[in-house]
Amino acid sequence: MLLELHPPIEPHDSGMLDVGGGNHIYWEAVGNPDGKPLVYLHGGPGSGCSINQRRWFDPQKYRAILFDQRNCGRSTPNAVDPAVDLSTNTTQNLIADIEKLREHLGVDRWLVSGASWGSTLALAYAQAHPQRVTEMVIIAVTVTRRSDTDWLYRGVRRFFPGEWRRFHSVVSHVPEDAPIEDILNAYGALTADPDQAVREHAAAEWLRWEDTVISLEPHGTPGAYSNRFDQRQVCFVRICAHYFGNGAFLDEGVLLREAGRLAGIPAVLIHGRHDLGGPLEVAWDLAQAWPDARLEVIEDAGHTGSPAARDAFLRAYRDFA
Repeated sequence: MLLELHPPIEPHDSGMLDVGGGNHIYWEAVGNPDGKPLVYLHGGPGSGCSINQRRWFDPQKYRAILFDQRNCGRSTPNAVDPAVDLSTNTTQNLIADIEKLREHLGVDRWLVSGASWGSTLALAYAQAHPQRVTEMVIIAVTVTRRSDTDWLYRGVRRFFPGEWRRFHSVVSHVPEDAPIEDILNAYGALTADPDQAVREHAAAEWLRWEDTVISLEPHGTPGAYSNRFDQRQVCFVRICAHYFGNGAFLDEGVLLREAGRLAGIPAVLIHGRHDLGGPLEVAWDLAQAWPDARLEVIEDAGHTGSPAARDAFLRAYRDFA
């Protein structure tokens, strides 16, 4: 029998943490104040954490910490404002923010979990501070190499040539065979344009491509990205373009190359076989380099998951509790 989400829950504590440079990140804690500490890192980058994610963790056993990464969600300033400078929004500064949050909350060590982009950030954090990590649950494994980004925003066109041509047409001044960073940075520039109509059009076409990539998944939802279009989605696209246009501010392949730093940290890696945008090979390679990690391949899932995928991560959290 598949596990169900825990009942809806409200935070027992929350706040805005000053992380320097005028940046404040929103955080919240749910569950048992005396429970096992866990930090969850949301995807995107730029999506913010959600109410539903609070329900993933047993409220009797976990003190679960969720937060909105820099410039998104309830954190300030918000990237939806084109005047907001993203130059300090880097992976290294997000890692530092996580550490400041850990210290602020008086946590010594915690379970670290993340999904999609959040898995990249979780791996980068754990490799920088392995002594602070008890276990890891990684969902929809990504390491955000430039080669991975090139596949997601160009390589997948071999399945959707017409849809990719439309995606590229928004930044047609950039050659199709230019480095993928040039294409994505051109989108980033449009999402920071003073004209709101320009920002919204660029964001809408980016989201249309994201919907295309997940459209073949067994449990995919049509319009999963574009149907909920609002100003938060402009923020999401702008931050995505910022990170993916800059190689996620990581040396190419470093998270796989340095996987040995995670030795001794038990982990569950959960990945859908039908994840077209983030092929299973990445999760497989990570599991081969990390003997303490167990890979669970979900046969009926893609990037957006399935009931079986949800069951897998709920069981992982249960077992680590």
